[in-house]
Amino acid sequence: MLRRPPPAALAAALTAAALTLSGCGSAATSSTSTPLVDRGTVRIAAAGETPSFDPYSTFGASQARYAYDSLVNVAPDGTLVTGLATSWQATATTADFTLRPGITCSDGTPLTASAVARALSYAGDPANQLAGAQTVLPNVPFTATADDATGTVSATTTAPFPFLTRSIGLLPIVCPAGLDHPRSLDRTTQGTGPYVLTRYTPGGPYEFTVRDGYTWGPAGASTAEPGLPARIVISVVPQASTAANLLLTGGVDIANVNGPDRGRLTGHGLAATDVATVVGLTFFNQRPGRALADPALRRALVSALDRQGLANVAVGGTGRPATDFGAEGGVCHADLADANLPAQDGAEALRAAGWTRSPGGPLTKDGRALRLRLITSPDLGPTLTSVAELMARQWTALGARVDLVSESLPALVNAMYQSADFDVVVGTSPGFALPVGFIPFFSGPTPAQGLNFAGVRNPEYDALVAQALRETDTTGCGTWNRAAAALFRAADALPIADGRSGVYGHRTTFTTTFGGQLVPTSIRLHQ
Repeated sequence: MLRRPPPAALAAALTAAALTLSGCGSAATSSTSTPLVDRGTVRIAAAGETPSFDPYSTFGASQARYAYDSLVNVAPDGTLVTGLATSWQATATTADFTLRPGITCSDGTPLTASAVARALSYAGDPANQLAGAQTVLPNVPFTATADDATGTVSATTTAPFPFLTRSIGLLPIVCPAGLDHPRSLDRTTQGTGPYVLTRYTPGGPYEFTVRDGYTWGPAGASTAEPGLPARIVISVVPQASTAANLLLTGGVDIANVNGPDRGRLTGHGLAATDVATVVGLTFFNQRPGRALADPALRRALVSALDRQGLANVAVGGTGRPATDFGAEGGVCHADLADANLPAQDGAEALRAAGWTRSPGGPLTKDGRALRLRLITSPDLGPTLTSVAELMARQWTALGARVDLVSESLPALVNAMYQSADFDVVVGTSPGFALPVGFIPFFSGPTPAQGLNFAGVRNPEYDALVAQALRETDTTGCGTWNRAAAALFRAADALPIADGRSGVYGHRTTFTTTFGGQLVPTSIRLHQ
């Protein structure tokens, strides 16, 4: 059965909803010292709806951690700890995992090595077009095999891939009952995780109920721990200001808050973790027939932007222009933007590229006026519309005609992955903790065959990525950074600001991984 990427594939590139790979996180600091509440209910605010809980779809991937386990887990310091597997080893082309005995699926069936290999094979099959799985699995074909007698699962790639444990090892594993009926995964969960989805309402709320007897969480975490909630109720709260109000009044217990509203939460005894983000991650549509397929035009328009001014708007105060496509804490993160972005006079660069302008008239080339459709969504961040407005003003001053469109998230994703009716799209993202996560968005086929929605074609990037894929783990960071630098020089994409958001807790404590993803077995509810 073919499953096309759902309208949330954007989440992999522009929001925090993607499967989170290995990167640094943190434990929430709090003045909370009241006694624990055993088997209580924790209420969590989510910024967007979850139309599908299939962990291999992009929307479902964001909530997969409650109901699904992976072979390994990420500790707050970025190291790998046990999950379904108690031990593992990997080379550039093979990864072997030994399962913990006694693991059961939520329907009570034992988890076997063969079941894990089947899940890996299903998620990795390109014919299934599973957008969420694509963001975590290797971008090279692999085969998965199993030995049920020894409880060993092995994955072998057809070409070298440097992060096998941090990719294959972090895929949520769907149990056989879910793979037998994939469509059922939209509204039910079939995993080995600490919780089971027990209530689904379109538009939310969504309710998870704890599993008894669960002992195979990160580093052996158990659901028998005091203070672990018996129920998790997730409600949709799109606005950061509303989420902040609910935290302060006790209307929700945990929420991610970004932008200026963070300042209102200081000094109230809330638990808090700091989450690095990239605000205003901007892509340029380079598909044939679009104006920005011309690299000279892209470089000129990027050169004309006031990056410091845009960064100030992006963070709602004094901002720092972004240094890389991904956030701080990601593997191979570096200060790349300033040294590699085009730095020229925008107006002169446009003239050199053949664009002319009569007094008060539009920029034209070969009789065609420069008109750009710039889209964003307030669902992705409270300051993005203002970022896009400033961007539009600066390009309008050069003579471009800019159609500024603020869309709902579904409409924005439709423009990116289906109609391709955009020239510039502005979003927000923690990026990916591994540089390989960006590959399908900066190379390869366009939708529906791939995730390269902007139609990026950069031979230098492709060649350097091919080299980096042959280098082991972080020894290839220098090559990965040269590949990213090639994208900056070509103005293939532009991150606006290094930003911060926070995951806050009222009467709760918890830990998070890269991108602010909650570790479910770490949540504790206090009186």
